[in-house]
Amino acid sequence: MPTYEYRCLKCRRKFERLQRITEPPLGRCVFCKGKAERLISAGVGLIFKGSGFYSTDYKKKPKDAVKSVASEPKAASPKEPKTESTPKKN
Repeated sequence: MPTYEYRCLKCRRKFERLQRITEPPLGRCVFCKGKAERLISAGVGLIFKGSGFYSTDYKKKPKDAVKSVASEPKAASPKEPKTESTPKKN
């Protein structure tokens, strides 16, 4: 759920509310009960918190590295054993 920022038109205080996207915006200030307006914010970018995130995990590989991986020989796939059919003698 996104956090929306509001500003009261009467007391000019700012406050935030965690709301569903489908919920209508608040109409009243939580402090003075005056009229409140929802502010348009730039939002927040993607934030990775905690350990285990490295700057090299999502970097694009240079084109030379991609070409060298494509030019590496593929591992030999197991072939089916050849069965030779010999004519049966009567």
